[in-house]
Amino acid sequence: MNKPNSSGNSEVLLGRITSVFGIKGWVKVYSYTEPMENLLEYPEWILWHQGKSFSVTRTGGRKQGKGLVAKIKGYDTPEEAKLLAGAEIRLPEEALPPLPEGEYYWNQLIGLQVYNSEGQLYGKVNHLLETGANDVLIVKPCKGSLDSQERLIPWLLPEVVKQVDLESGVLQVDWDADF
Repeated sequence: MNKPNSSGNSEVLLGRITSVFGIKGWVKVYSYTEPMENLLEYPEWILWHQGKSFSVTRTGGRKQGKGLVAKIKGYDTPEEAKLLAGAEIRLPEEALPPLPEGEYYWNQLIGLQVYNSEGQLYGKVNHLLETGANDVLIVKPCKGSLDSQERLIPWLLPEVVKQVDLESGVLQVDWDADF
C-alpha cells in the first residue's frame, strides 16, 4: 500500500475516487480510513491515476449515504470529474498522525513475514479485510513458507497476534497451521 513518490518518501493509500456525484463536478469517494470521515481532514491529496501522480486540493467534502463525496478544485463539471474515476487517494506517510504504542496503520502491516509460535513461516501479509467483528490478515505464501496455503488470520491482540516488529518486518501469531 505504500508507494514511494518522486522525492523517495512513502505515500499511504487512504481511499479511491469511484465515480461522479451530481452535476457540479463532485466525486464519490471510498475511504479506507477509520472512521471514513478522517479522509476529509486532509485538504491536499495525491492522486495516482493511469500510472501518473498529481496533487489536488479538496475544496469540499461530506458524508453522503454510506460513503463520502468530495469536490476537487478545477474539476467543475461531471465530464471533468469523470476523469478522476478510479484514482487512488494517497498522502505522504509523514502527514499521518503518530499512533499510540501497539497500534498500527494497515499499510505498516503489509509485507510483514508471519511466523507461528513454533517459528514456522506462513507467508507475508498481502492485505487486510474489515469484517465488522475484527480485522483479518490475508497471509499469502512466499519463498520459504511452510506450505502454499493462503491463511486468513484474525487481528486479535494479544490472543492471536502476539508480536509485531516493524523494524525486522516480522509478525508473530498463535495460529494453528491447519486453519
